[in-house]
Amino acid sequence: MIGILGGTFDPIHFGHLRPALEVQEHLGMDEVRFIPCGLPPHRRQPAVSVAHRAAMVELAVQGQPGFVMDPRELQREGPSYSVDTLESLRAELGQEVPLCLMLGMDAFAGLSSWHRWREITRLAHVVVSHRPGSPASHDLGDWMQDHCTLDPQDLRRTPAGRVFFLPVTQLDISATAIRRLIARGYSPLYLTPRVVVDYIADHGLYGPAATR
Repeated sequence: MIGILGGTFDPIHFGHLRPALEVQEHLGMDEVRFIPCGLPPHRRQPAVSVAHRAAMVELAVQGQPGFVMDPRELQREGPSYSVDTLESLRAELGQEVPLCLMLGMDAFAGLSSWHRWREITRLAHVVVSHRPGSPASHDLGDWMQDHCTLDPQDLRRTPAGRVFFLPVTQLDISATAIRRLIARGYSPLYLTPRVVVDYIADHGLYGPAATR
């Protein structure tokens, strides 16, 4: 079973990494692919280049078994639609491998605005991480009723088609806040891995050189 975590990762931080680890461990995923978004369809262009964002993800996931950086969206022209990425993964991995698109609750709440969103469960499961104690659902009508499962083993029995909610540790960290800190000359250490802090400083990203 393979997890797919997309995002601009501008920069990647522990708010991405810790929930991903908990989902990987809870569901016994063989791999989690971090896929930096090339051209976000729902937000403005990231602050730094695709090359820098990919390099930071690569550094952040080094040494964690099963964590890999997947550059496919950076190599594709046009908006980075999740359904296109999932189709690319299916073409590469075949039709039998369970794929799990990993989303936070906020992203899942906006799923119905995504490009060809109803096709996503044809290609993958959707694993929605949420803060412990928060409501583990969202109203997507009959579609939700048709796809939701409470049994994590359903994600292994079939390659796609289910929606599963999983409580995880959600850290109150945002890439926007990190960029603002750096622009003011403050260090982002302990919000993102040290190797990412050093990379930002070495390349002068997000404003004044980051304090190490």
